[in-house]
Amino acid sequence: MSSSKELNPELQKFINAFQPSKFKILKSGIEVRGVSNIQNGIEYAKQIIQRLKLNLLVRHTADMTMYGGFEILEQ
Repeated sequence: MSSSKELNPELQKFINAFQPSKFKILKSGIEVRGVSNIQNGIEYAKQIIQRLKLNLLVRHTADMTMYGGFEILEQ
């Protein structure tokens, strides 16, 4: 990832574990995009957050589901 903005270390740990093919940096987290099976992707993201004891949460809406996306936000 090449970005001038420094990511929260917990978000970086999540990215390293989840290895999303596409994501967008947001003000308070990231948006994971292009997930073909959105339900499995969200469940896997929640498992990573729980396993690594990260202070992050998963947020998704119907609009995001249309393009295979969900957000990982700082708590």
